[in-house]
Amino acid sequence: MSMSARKPDDDKLDRIVAAARRAAEQRELGYRERALKMYPWVCGRCGRAFTRANLQELTVHHRNHDHDDNPADGSNWELLCVYCHDNEHSRYIDHVRGAGYDAPSPEPAAATSNPFADLKAMLARGKVGS
Repeated sequence: MSMSARKPDDDKLDRIVAAARRAAEQRELGYRERALKMYPWVCGRCGRAFTRANLQELTVHHRNHDHDDNPADGSNWELLCVYCHDNEHSRYIDHVRGAGYDAPSPEPAAATSNPFADLKAMLARGKVGS
């Protein structure tokens, strides 16, 4: 089969990606605008204050990490600067993956064989090491 026979539909893929990006932007604009009206423009972690000049560096963090959970009262949001937001997501990823900071060391596996089980008989026959 030649390469031209199975050519992917690039236009269709471009349309799907563009639609997904538009939907994500619309979702984000909705809750971002609401959060910026509800909360003071201050990072909830480091306390850095923001103005219109640097407001693009202030992000809306979803406390439960579900970007589709946007209650009208804003209870799942907090405003974080981009640095604290990245740090929060890194900590969450480490937690989910089980970074092992508090993980107990695994128990050693029980022995399933005994290499010396027949040693006495082998010594008696003189067959050890031969």
